[in-house]
Amino acid sequence: MCGIIGYTGLQQALPILIDGLSRLEYRGYDSAGVVVYDGAKFRYEKCPGKIDALKQRVAGIPMPGTLGIGHTRWATHGGVTEMNAHPHFDCKHRITLVHNGIIENYAELRRRLGKKHKFRSETDTEIVAHLLESHYAGDPLKAMQETVAELRGSYAIVAAFADHPDVLVGARLDAPLVVGINGTESFLASDIAAVLPHTRQVQIVDEGQIALLKGHDVKLFGRNGAEIALLPMQIDWEVAVAAKDGFAHYMLKEIHEQPKSTAAELHGRLDLKRGDVVLDGVARDVKNAKRVVIAACGTAWHSGLVTKCAIEEYARLPVDVGLASELRYGHTPFDRETLFLAISQSGETADTIAALRSAKKAGARTLAITNIKGSTVARESDGVIFMRAGLEVGVAATKTYTSQLMCGVLFAIQLGRWRGTVSPARAKKLLAAAQAVPDAVRRVLDGARQVEEIARLAACRDYMYIGRRYHLATAFEGALKMKEISYLHAEGYGAGEMKHGPIAIVDSSLTTIAIAPRDNVYDKMVSNIEQIRARRGRLIVVATEGDEAVKRISDFVIPMPRVEECFSPVVAVVPLQLFAYATAISHGLDPDKPRNLAKTVTVE
Repeated sequence: MCGIIGYTGLQQALPILIDGLSRLEYRGYDSAGVVVYDGAKFRYEKCPGKIDALKQRVAGIPMPGTLGIGHTRWATHGGVTEMNAHPHFDCKHRITLVHNGIIENYAELRRRLGKKHKFRSETDTEIVAHLLESHYAGDPLKAMQETVAELRGSYAIVAAFADHPDVLVGARLDAPLVVGINGTESFLASDIAAVLPHTRQVQIVDEGQIALLKGHDVKLFGRNGAEIALLPMQIDWEVAVAAKDGFAHYMLKEIHEQPKSTAAELHGRLDLKRGDVVLDGVARDVKNAKRVVIAACGTAWHSGLVTKCAIEEYARLPVDVGLASELRYGHTPFDRETLFLAISQSGETADTIAALRSAKKAGARTLAITNIKGSTVARESDGVIFMRAGLEVGVAATKTYTSQLMCGVLFAIQLGRWRGTVSPARAKKLLAAAQAVPDAVRRVLDGARQVEEIARLAACRDYMYIGRRYHLATAFEGALKMKEISYLHAEGYGAGEMKHGPIAIVDSSLTTIAIAPRDNVYDKMVSNIEQIRARRGRLIVVATEGDEAVKRISDFVIPMPRVEECFSPVVAVVPLQLFAYATAISHGLDPDKPRNLAKTVTVE
């Protein structure tokens, strides 16, 4: 949540800041602001609303300067007002900063500082500006070190000082922060996407570290104040990835990228001759685990449900899938015989990181599935399977979900190979079947117009999604997509739970979406469909191509190619993504910017 971009160099800062904030819109926000040092003072503009409103504010206003900071805020402390928007300042407007995260001891600090400092906002962030002021004696680095020593909570902070017109100072704890380096200028940002047009050399600021930027010179300091050698990494995303490429929205573009992204998950990983999956970031000794615990949030939790099915089927290990927000506060008995699998697209999900640390502390072996190299989850796990989805701009996950599914199922198959529960012959068959997935996704996308028409004809206010086994997760994910971007009521249920409550709401005003490909629970799903039909519920069924039996008992059928059961969630979810997208568009909504949501949830 929230976005930060900071610049120091030779170019005019304002255009870079505005462009950087635009590239961070998908993170979720409700106000925006920029500040630039013009050689004499800080000039700033900030306002509630979208980046476009900020652009109108700065249009025609002279804001010259080669150092500046920009921010998009998602309100925590204080309402969505101009005064609460970032940047914030000290009493004399000689220090300015932006902040992502939450300062938990802000009330205590405000009481202490209130005797000598004047506060203008309701935010916890402004406390940091005045705390910096109280510690500042001409040395920005020392002031930041002494300030963060007093803070409790989470933060990514970027500050500028009028006495040092080419210096930015950044600090990070439990909130992402990266430095962009290109030899002539430098950047601080909350996300790699913001610096992509300028550099692909990125230094991750680690927990408790402070970055000092002076023009093109970058220095990094640890908790003990000692300077740390830079180890920048090369980012291979193309700038064009962040463009819409002719699609109306990023979400639609990313839905249509899934044949490519699912194929990328297979490239170089399938040893068909031996029947093995090549997972360079995973040690073979994970086979010694006696149980698996998967922790994730939101869409990633749904991918964890599919991974559970696959691990239990192929590796014959018991698997628990926990919401990370519950695991971090529970008493889950992690131990050395537990394999803890964290799934997080960003690798910066606060609850997932907390659960991961709890498992590590208890001695569990840890593994991660994530899309972002250098992320906290990636750095703190014993092993990592990196997704190959590339940058995903749409807030509602699409291609990253199917990439998580591919990675989770491939891991399950290889874990079975290492444990001896999957024979080479069986593995070869499964991996050969995996190769059919990208084309199956492509064929579903070829029917996008049909899905759009069904969404129009079956439009209503309430939707119920049902599925079983591997497609319990598909039901959950389909309903989540509908809620996220259309703001309509949608619930996912296990089809076997129909008679335990949900069937009570079935009538002609309810649209049920059933996921019923020909798999091991197909007959059971048909029975559930018949029960809904008997109560005059409207039915949309995602079914295997050519399934005439389902066609006869459904109002609408969305066909999908037949693939190996463990990979079928990858294919079946695609029409549900299209369905949610079409519904949102029909209501005049922007699916790229759903209200109240952020791409990465870095605070509780």
